[in-house]
Amino acid sequence: MRKIAADLLFTTDTAHKSFAPIKNGCVTVGDNGEVLEIKQLTNVEVAAAADRKPENTAAGEVEFYNGVICPGFVNAHCHIELSHLKGVFKEATGMSGFITQINALRGTVEKPGRLAAMEAEFENFYNQGIAGCADISNCNESFEFKKNSPVYFRTFIELFGSEPKDAQAVLSSGIALQNEARAMGLDAAVTPHSCYTMSPALLEIAAQEGLKSGYLSYHSQESQEEEDMIMKGTGALEENYKGRNLSTPPVTGTTALQYFIERLLKFSKKPVRGRINLVHNVVIGQKAIDYARQKLVEPFFTICPLSNIFIHRALPPLDLMRKNELTICLGTDSLSSNKVLSMVEEIKCLQEHFPEIPLEEILGWACINGATAIGREKELGSITIGKKPGIVLIDKIDFKNFKLTDDSKSKRLA
Repeated sequence: MRKIAADLLFTTDTAHKSFAPIKNGCVTVGDNGEVLEIKQLTNVEVAAAADRKPENTAAGEVEFYNGVICPGFVNAHCHIELSHLKGVFKEATGMSGFITQINALRGTVEKPGRLAAMEAEFENFYNQGIAGCADISNCNESFEFKKNSPVYFRTFIELFGSEPKDAQAVLSSGIALQNEARAMGLDAAVTPHSCYTMSPALLEIAAQEGLKSGYLSYHSQESQEEEDMIMKGTGALEENYKGRNLSTPPVTGTTALQYFIERLLKFSKKPVRGRINLVHNVVIGQKAIDYARQKLVEPFFTICPLSNIFIHRALPPLDLMRKNELTICLGTDSLSSNKVLSMVEEIKCLQEHFPEIPLEEILGWACINGATAIGREKELGSITIGKKPGIVLIDKIDFKNFKLTDDSKSKRLA
């Protein structure tokens, strides 16, 4: 049993709607990581604990850290199997340029190098305090790592294929990979990638199969190129596909998110049930938001700010998303479109570009909202008695402005 305290303790427990921190908060955790008690230390207790270094704390004494404590993070969108692509992509190419790069570079590293890069990131995930992750897989190379990792992974077997004639074969291949993951004890299911990489037929059958698990992950409205392709049949993404003699989705005159939901409604009861994680949302607008809220029972809206800046030099309209009280989650995307897989760096990015958003709200996105999106809210996501969420320290805080600093880092404490 350990007693862990810091200047501020963020529980991100939804029972406390404001997510307000506890000053000099202390959490007692059992040897198995279960939260046993949460309390505020007295001034006397703080003074006694502050006189010794945490590493010199005896059994039963309080470990006191300078900084803030929060639950383990839940990375709501990642492609950890692309970790070997760190540092090789050009930035600001737009989606069309990014697709050209991924097609050219994905297979340029041999398997031992790919596995070594993944292994390093799995270790990094645990050490920085990630407790859960919604991870995308296109092959089986990450499965053994996930099986042995203390981090919980919900694996989405991502499908894509622009030609209608290939739809059933692509689905069958994805189901085989899904079954391989499940045989290893992993929570895994197929999922559609995006509107622009899939024929309508494949999108529909992939979503129908994936929703049998109760979960989908879908790249949604990541770029204006995607919107232009669906709404008008124009733009760089449309030209990219036609230049490769690939089929493109039908021009609908509606937003890309509406197009996706309309495919779901072809086979699903209304409204569509299941935890549907809509990832990126860079060009989401009110019309799409209204349609999603009307037609989807439980949508989640995940943002990956550093990835969006890397590819598009753009960010989601968080003022609009917050105004509509959407359930926002936070992810890192992959090292093909990011320089580092770090939830703290994503938080810093948000605080730089959206200084009006309180830290406690962002931590709610990074913890309990992500845990709910992957179906682990009863175990992860908040410091709540009975849960085993992991305990994380974020240090070097600017307490005057209530923000992380350039030097802030996260570290798992329990």
